[in-house]
Parts: sequence; C-alpha cells; structure tokens
Amino acid sequence: MAFFQYYLSRIMTIFSPSHTLIVENPDQGTRLDKFLARTLPDFSRTRLSALIQEGHVKIKGTSTHDPSFKVKEGHIIEITIPPSVEATPTPQDIPLDVVYEDQDVIVINKPAGMVVHPAPGNLTGTLVNALLNHCGKSLSGINGVKRPGIVHRLDKETSGLLVAAKNDIAHHALARQLASREMRRVYHAIVWGRLLPPTGTIEGAIARDPRNRQRMALRQGGKSARTHYTVLKTFDTVASLVECRLETGRTHQIRVHLTAKGHPLIGDAVYGRAPRAVPVFLKTYLQEHWPKGRQALHAKELSFVHPRTHEKLHFAVDLPKDIRDLIEQCSRGEV
Repeated sequence: MAFFQYYLSRIMTIFSPSHTLIVENPDQGTRLDKFLARTLPDFSRTRLSALIQEGHVKIKGTSTHDPSFKVKEGHIIEITIPPSVEATPTPQDIPLDVVYEDQDVIVINKPAGMVVHPAPGNLTGTLVNALLNHCGKSLSGINGVKRPGIVHRLDKETSGLLVAAKNDIAHHALARQLASREMRRVYHAIVWGRLLPPTGTIEGAIARDPRNRQRMALRQGGKSARTHYTVLKTFDTVASLVECRLETGRTHQIRVHLTAKGHPLIGDAVYGRAPRAVPVFLKTYLQEHWPKGRQALHAKELSFVHPRTHEKLHFAVDLPKDIRDLIEQCSRGEV
C-alpha cells in the first residue's frame, strides 16, 4: 500500500494542486509534517510545515495548523497546494537605516510598517527586497530563497533592531546564538494601565489561537516562553512604559504575555483593547495621529557575538518619533 501510495502521490504532485492521503498503521504516531514529507517527496518538509501553519492541510475535514500533530491510523488528510509565486524576491532600492555593517553581518533599524520577508499579500517592499539590493549576491540564502540572511524577525508594525547574515557561516553562528539564547534583545513597550509589580517575569506557553489563526495565545502544550519586564515610567493609571527582555523568542511573545497580564500594548490591533477610562485628549490623539495598526513596541537593544571575530557586539537605538510623541501625550496624565 505504501509503495502504491508513493507513486500515486508523485503523479498527483504533477497533475493536481490537491492531495488526499490515508494514514496506514506503520505511520501511527508520526508527526504530521514528517508523514507528509515521507508521502509527498516532491515537497520539502519545510515547505509542507509552512503549508500546515498556513491552514492548507485538513485532517478529517478540519484544518490543523500544528506541524507536530501526531497522525493516527485511518486519518484522512487533505492538502491543498496554493498557486506558486515568484520563488526569488526581487532586489528593490529601498532606503535602509544601517546601524552596523561588515563583511559578515548587517544590523538594521527597521521602521514600523515594513514587512521583514515576502509573503502572500506582501511580495515586495520588504526588508529582504531592500537587503538584496543593498548587499547583492553576498546575502546568505541558507534560510530559504524567500528569507535570505534573515536570522530573526520583527512584526510588521514593530520597529527597531534586527541583524541579518551576509554569508552562510555567519548565518549558522547567529542562528545558534538565537537558539541557545546567547543573543540578547531588549524591547520598550507602552501598555495600557499601571503594570504591577513594577518588575517581574511572565511565563506561559504560547501556541496558535484555535479560535483565530491570526493570533497567538497562552495554551497548554504550546512552546515555553518567558519575558522579563521592568516598568520604566508610569503615566497615572493610564499607561506604563515597560522594558522587556526576552529569554525566549516566540511569535508575538511580548504582545501575548502583556495582554495575558491585563496590559495590552497601546495601538495593538490584534491583542489590544483600550480601557474605558482613557482621557479624551489621549483617545483623540490616537484616533487622529497614531499610525493605524502600529503597536507601541520597539526593539531598542541587540547584543550578539560576532561570528568571525568573536567580539561581543551591543547596539542600541533611540525610540522612534511616533513612540516619543506617544510618551509625550501620555505624560499629560502623569502624576
């Protein structure tokens, strides 16, 4: 059966954008992404994992977004392959705020509103497009053609420091530092309310929210996550300026953790909801001047060991004007 299924899948790969597979007993308990990679050899496991997370795989008619899901005998799995897009991003002459650059790495101060790498709906105008133009052929492709050189990412509406690798050796070294938590990242955020206690650690496993696939949530069985925070300033009971130090780096980690603690980021369209008792002047300012969808989050500091010289590098950038202006508005209610 497995022999027949293998050749059937190869024929379907060529002629059909969708596949229906049945899990046999030998595959009982196998990870979903591993099962698909074994059954559909024309697709890489990375590609299949991405398709799972994007909602293109159904088990018994229900979409699953977890590549580590364990399949069971008799499961009927449907996978739909979306239309292909241009495989290689196009270099674009987009201005970059380069904080540091040498033959191995480049550190960028990313503005809010810029997507890091191409994805459906954002195939151009990304940081990758800009880096390809700036760095040329030296940019590392080890992280895939759509994310060349990218070691870690920032959300579209988060500003601040990000490092990219310019060759494969640097990429491997930085990726190891990120995985081992040697790379240090410090963020400044403005949240609703007075955060208490003023220093602490927020822990909670994070996974995709089953009710809204655009959101992450604290969920049992998710990936462990830990955020250390310190309140730098309070603005009466309206808001707090908070410094966050990541011990882990999960998707939307700071946004999810602070929301779970009852203090979502100001401006966060996904997790944030302003309290009822917002001063009129601040509510008016946000409605008229704050960039739509922009969460008040900035990657202010970044530290790592240089992959070639082994020197400890530390970078820090000022808060951008929009967050400085927001702090000034919040200060009108400060006590």
